[in-house]
Amino acid sequence: MASNIFGASLSGMNAAQYGLSTTQHNIANANTPGYTRQSTILSAQLAQSTGFGFVGQGVAVTGVVRAYDQFLTSQVRQEQSQASYLSTYLASIKQIDNMIADPDAGVSPAIQGFFTATSAMASAPESIPARDVVLSAAQIAVGRFQGMDQRLTDISNSLTGQITGSIQNVNTYAAQISTLNTSIKNAVASAQPGQQPNDLLDQRDQIINLLNKEIKVTVQPQTDGSLNVFIGNGQALVVGDQVMGLQGVQNPSDPSKVDVAYLYNGKTITLQQSSLQGGNLGAYLTFRDQTLEPARNALGRVAIGLATNINQQNQMGQDLNGALGGNIFNAAAPRVSVGANNTGGATVSAAISSVSALTTSDYQLKFDGTNYSMTRLTDNVVTNLGATLPGLSVDGFTASIATGAMNAGDSFLIRPTANAARDIAVMTTDPNKLATAAPMLASKALTNTGTGAIAAGTVNTPLPLNANLQATVSITFTSPTTFDVSGTGTGNPVGLVYPTASGNITYNGWTTQITGAPAAGDVFNMASNTTATGDNRNALLMAAMQTQNLLANGTTSFQGAYSQLVGSIGAKTSELTITSTAQDAMVTQTVANQQSVSGVNLDEEAANLIRYQRAYQAAAKAMQIANTMFDSLLTLGR
Repeated sequence: MASNIFGASLSGMNAAQYGLSTTQHNIANANTPGYTRQSTILSAQLAQSTGFGFVGQGVAVTGVVRAYDQFLTSQVRQEQSQASYLSTYLASIKQIDNMIADPDAGVSPAIQGFFTATSAMASAPESIPARDVVLSAAQIAVGRFQGMDQRLTDISNSLTGQITGSIQNVNTYAAQISTLNTSIKNAVASAQPGQQPNDLLDQRDQIINLLNKEIKVTVQPQTDGSLNVFIGNGQALVVGDQVMGLQGVQNPSDPSKVDVAYLYNGKTITLQQSSLQGGNLGAYLTFRDQTLEPARNALGRVAIGLATNINQQNQMGQDLNGALGGNIFNAAAPRVSVGANNTGGATVSAAISSVSALTTSDYQLKFDGTNYSMTRLTDNVVTNLGATLPGLSVDGFTASIATGAMNAGDSFLIRPTANAARDIAVMTTDPNKLATAAPMLASKALTNTGTGAIAAGTVNTPLPLNANLQATVSITFTSPTTFDVSGTGTGNPVGLVYPTASGNITYNGWTTQITGAPAAGDVFNMASNTTATGDNRNALLMAAMQTQNLLANGTTSFQGAYSQLVGSIGAKTSELTITSTAQDAMVTQTVANQQSVSGVNLDEEAANLIRYQRAYQAAAKAMQIANTMFDSLLTLGR
């Protein structure tokens, strides 16, 4: 009996010692990231059968286990991945929001300044200082466009580095998970059945958590103790001790962008970028493709809209030297990028056909071997262009093959407005070249006897100007209700009814109106404007463009389109601010739930120290009693 007590006491001391060691380990790692509280599992040893019943043989230590909850751990990963995505996206978009919404440095005040100067010039079209102010305001507007585009370019370049850095982090974490998988498999194989290398498991879980902050992952446990890790649409990143890895590659359509590719069996496969959800990497890609580049396109649309419309109006006027007006601004052509997988030798160019119809989307031109098609990338709407180019005008631009030919499967990325803000520029420094006057002027003969009056006349759109715009045209009334027309390019019709059905009289690219009651024999003339110094007709039309809806198919003005950009970025920033804050709170709550199960509670561990200490002391006391009993037996023997 003494030997039984001795053995049971020894097992109790061992169990208490293991309990103390585990408790000490918990206390030491209370602040270790990813550590999961451990506990010693005890079970009663098999009792010994005696004539009086079964007598206990003490306690056995069956293992040390983690206080691990798979559901809570998975929930924490999911919430943390989304929190990282939202916070990174928010930090990125704030850079744009702060810039474009700046009331002093933004584009809108510069556009306002240009049109204010244009209105002042219309009040004094012969004033050189007023013209100089217009050119100065134009240069300020150009500087704002260029500066903002350069800032977007800087953000884009920085983003490329961030994407590359995130890819490197993913590969580093994947390699660490692979190494831990190997260590865990070896440990499980060499241990008793059911025993787990708890600290290695914690280390692997912590690395997976860090990986999950970079990119959303799913994990699949294996029977050998390893974990397989998947990303995107199910691409395996880690399988056992094998690492597939990611790589940054040039976008096959746009060489200025870096895409994420998948390394598999020595091959590089570009992933569908939209499939890489969650984490920092998902936020970088989403911000670039859904916010940054659309913002550049929207800014470019305002720039090309302003430049093209002002240029067209200036070309429809006459400058201070008496010549027809030219371009005030440089208006950039669409950016065209060759598909990386093209096999043909075609060179494609694109041209703006209607500024009003331009969108802020990018487009992909494809050739299937027979027909060409244009895909609008924002909504994947496809326009069939037929078997030859240039085909139909798509959203305000056309594409044509400059040289060579496309093979089946070839594609080109077309960005109609991407370069417009970067390349806008003031084309003249000569104030005399601002065409404030109209190139033709109406007049009536001094011998007229009726009360008829003729309007000064306006130039018809669109360009190009009619070759006979400044040719002299005479309108002669043969009666109060009929008139003849003579002059180059008019066809010299006779017996026309006055007033006309529309009220307008249109020839040679101009339109005018005659009002009042002309008398038979009255003559009205339209001729070249030879006294244009004080003429402000074209300047007034130019100034009126500020409030006209000349963009987005006639639904918004220049400043309205820019305000839409500011509003969309501001709304997205506000949305991300709210959702990011809510997600952070969700992470805090989820982590608290997980830590309530898996975290180390120092008060509880302190209590365990006392409990195991007392258990050890009690077992030692029992051993002392057993020893006394054994000594007594030996004494009886003597």
